[in-house]
Amino acid sequence: MDTRRKKKLTFFTIGLIFLLSGIEYAVILPTIWRYLQTLDAAPYFLGLALSAFSLTGLLSGPLFGHWSDRTRTTKKIILFANVFEIVGNFMYFMGYSKWLLLSSRLVAGIGTGAGSSIFGFLTRSTAPEDRATVFAAVMACRQAGLLIGPAFNIFLRLCDFHIGPFVVNKYTAPGLFMCLLWILLQLAVVFMYWDLPPPERVKAKESSTSKSREEENERGLVEDEEEGDDEEKPLMASQELAGSYGSVVTPNSTRDHTSDTSNATVNHISPPSSPMPPESHRSSSPVKNFSVTREFLREEVVVLLAAQFITLFNQTALETMVTPLTQKYFSYGELENSVMYCLCGVEVIAGFLFVRWLSQRVAERVVLAIGLTICNISCVWCLIFLANPLGGFPWQLTEFIIGVFLQVLGLPFVAVAQVSLFSKVTAEKTQGFSQGVRRSVGGLATILGPLWAGGLTGNMYIMMGVMMALLALLTMMLAFSYDRLVEPAAEEEEEESPENCG
Repeated sequence: MDTRRKKKLTFFTIGLIFLLSGIEYAVILPTIWRYLQTLDAAPYFLGLALSAFSLTGLLSGPLFGHWSDRTRTTKKIILFANVFEIVGNFMYFMGYSKWLLLSSRLVAGIGTGAGSSIFGFLTRSTAPEDRATVFAAVMACRQAGLLIGPAFNIFLRLCDFHIGPFVVNKYTAPGLFMCLLWILLQLAVVFMYWDLPPPERVKAKESSTSKSREEENERGLVEDEEEGDDEEKPLMASQELAGSYGSVVTPNSTRDHTSDTSNATVNHISPPSSPMPPESHRSSSPVKNFSVTREFLREEVVVLLAAQFITLFNQTALETMVTPLTQKYFSYGELENSVMYCLCGVEVIAGFLFVRWLSQRVAERVVLAIGLTICNISCVWCLIFLANPLGGFPWQLTEFIIGVFLQVLGLPFVAVAQVSLFSKVTAEKTQGFSQGVRRSVGGLATILGPLWAGGLTGNMYIMMGVMMALLALLTMMLAFSYDRLVEPAAEEEEEESPENCG
């Protein structure tokens, strides 16, 4: 199978992984509270169960990312992580007690840590100019899962039968359903996923192959034109070996070889030995000289991590606030809220597709600035009109729709831009660990955001005011660090590589 077909199938499988993660969230979330109530769980157990999933994902992300950096492989990591998803969802299906259900979310959350390895893989296997496009497509797959997930509940809620000692009903069926889907995904990963080499390595391999062919042709011409003698043979061998390690052979060096047979013998021995140690050093220990403080305390990295935390904190806080708000002012039930989330999902997918198109024409920092501008406008609107809605029912509904529309609109811009920029301003050799740290920061935000909003639904001005202050802080950080949010120059990377190689 050719490399291009392998790449398409691999990227398709990655899309399936993120699709299933979105489906899982959308299938389990609507029923988990009623499920807990059947197990005599206290109200705080809902927060524990939702936070448990994010907590173990937060902890496992950097570990899986570091593993992929050390081994330069992701397939076995994905297969290992999916086992936790399968076991966790089966535990959710069993549902003997509230503690087993809580444990099931802890176990399943470990599996989400594989996302760090996947983002590291995507960074290494795509060119910098294509990275934002690829990340937008992957994120759109998860949003598609969030969109179609509720549709499965229409069928799952009709389940009412037994499998041996296990009861399959509308509460336990989502766990069994996701367990089966993750098992099918395991098969897809086994047969349709490959650890592709980076583009530079493929190009280097092709160039070295063509170069060796040219050298063989040149050697054949020299042998035809000149008389063959035993002293010339070591010279030809030295050129072939030197070329295979990517060293440059200049006309002067060739002239020196032909003029002195003793030098030819020395050069025959020495060229292969000098490039070998750096190559073996670089491949055997890709993270030996990695420094956490040097990598993550740089100005541009701090800004992007702040963007990850603040935008996800605000998003999850608003998601938590929306349902009580619609119940209070519009008397919305499950059906109306489901339709609203469905429409939001359509808007998000359209937003990711637009950002995918836009990122091919403008720089990521421009996309990030556009997204932050929209988020600021949305937060100001919500602070004015949603904290204390004005007018009658039609005006209140209009104010609410505009606020939600603006909030959802800004999400794809910020999400894609900060992920793509983060992959460029951090070291590629430790990309898995770096992406794990980024996702852990986002996981912390998804834990704290609902807790913040859930405790302040009766004090909307305080809740929205803090969210507005965080956005204003992020906007100022972006403005002061705008010039640094670019990919490092290739010259700087070349200067650093000899130092890293010792």
